[in-house]
Parts: sequence; C-alpha cells; structure tokens
Amino acid sequence: MELYFIRHGQSVNNANWSNAGYQESPDPTLTEIGHQQAQILADFLKKNQTITKEDEWNIQNRYGFGLTHIYTSLMERAAFTAAPIAQALDIPLVAWKEIHEEGGIYSREDKSSVQGLSGRPRSFFMQNFRTLTLPDDLDETGWWNRPYEGDEERQPRADQVLAELLTRHRDQKGKPVHRVAFVSHGGFFMRLLCAMLKLPWRQASLGMRSWFILNNCSISRFDIYGEELNIAYLNRTDYLPDHLIT
Repeated sequence: MELYFIRHGQSVNNANWSNAGYQESPDPTLTEIGHQQAQILADFLKKNQTITKEDEWNIQNRYGFGLTHIYTSLMERAAFTAAPIAQALDIPLVAWKEIHEEGGIYSREDKSSVQGLSGRPRSFFMQNFRTLTLPDDLDETGWWNRPYEGDEERQPRADQVLAELLTRHRDQKGKPVHRVAFVSHGGFFMRLLCAMLKLPWRQASLGMRSWFILNNCSISRFDIYGEELNIAYLNRTDYLPDHLIT
C-alpha cells in the first residue's frame, strides 16, 4: 500500500493567520489561492496518473502515481481540495469523517469556553459534491454535531484511522497495490505520523518541541509493504509555482 497524504489548499483562516483583527471561522472554506492550488494539483496528478514504467523504482513518482482511492475529510477546505482531484482522475471520492482536523467543528470566539458546533449537513455536500460518497448516518443535523474534541481523544482517533486504513488497503498476496490519497489537515497529519512511528506528541530532544510542517496542497508519501513502513518524502510542493506556495 502507498499512502499519499495531501494537505488541503489555503483556507481563509490560513490566509489571515497573522491578522490580529480576524475572527477565525469554525469551518473555513478555500481562498481563491486555495482553489488555484487544488486545481493545479489536480492537473499535475492527472498528467502523472499513469505509471509508465512498472518495473522501475518509482519512489519519487517520476513514472506516475497510479492512485486508486481518494478519501476526504468533511471539513469544507478538504472537500473542496479533493473534489477537483477526484474529478480529474475519475476516481470515486469517499468521505472519511475521522480524518478531520483536531478539535472538530467548534466556536472560536471565546477561547476559555470552547463549544462544539454542527458540521455541514448532507444537503450541503449533495449540492456541492455530487459524486462524493457520504456516510450513511449523515443527515441534516450535520456531520460533526458533537462537543469539542479534547486532547485525550485525538491520538486514539488517529490510531484507529491507521488500523482501519490497514484493514481496508494493506497489501495482500496476489492483489494489486492500493495507492490511497488522504485529503486532510496539518494537525491530523501530526497525529497520524505519531501513530505510524510511535512518536511522543510534539516531544524532541533537549526539551524542544517538534512539528512536521506541511504547506497547503503538499503531498507526503508513505509505503507500507508487509511489515515494513517507509517514508518516501514529506511536504512535496515542487509542482506549484512559487507565488502559490503557502
């Protein structure tokens, strides 16, 4: 199995990171730059979808990606990033609720009293993403509609996602390789990386704190063959022009 972790395009929250007067959105959508990033990524993957040399070592995807599955978070910025990719590659787009960003959908006004809010309802996704396969239990109350996700819930969620990913797509003798794309979020990437490598959360040597930086619409690749986990590359953005690297 090959896992391609794609961070969403630039969101309005990302664009206003240093704006002290900006009020964060609980579920930000993409900026115009974010939409451009997503479309360029979709075009790049379409151009390089076919694997041209099956017998060559393709660790940098010089001979194509050959994606077979695409999953997206149900947060707006991820779904709007994933949709043009799935359309360009003509691969079914499937929602995976549990690959959402840390905290879920929650109020941002009062940091001392964070409240969970509803995510987008089924009708929103059916109107904007007609080919997206939605969870059976998603209705008009919204996909989140629960309390704020606390710190103690976050790593177990990532551990569970990894276990489910392996159940669905781990290599089986005589079966084709699954090449899976997750369109997700930077915080969840950290949690998933901790799950894969059994890393302590944000701990580094000499009392420092660690973080793996992901640019918007970057690609990171992990290969899982048998009992071996290999990290091929992290935070790849070489397909984007300089002015769209955020």
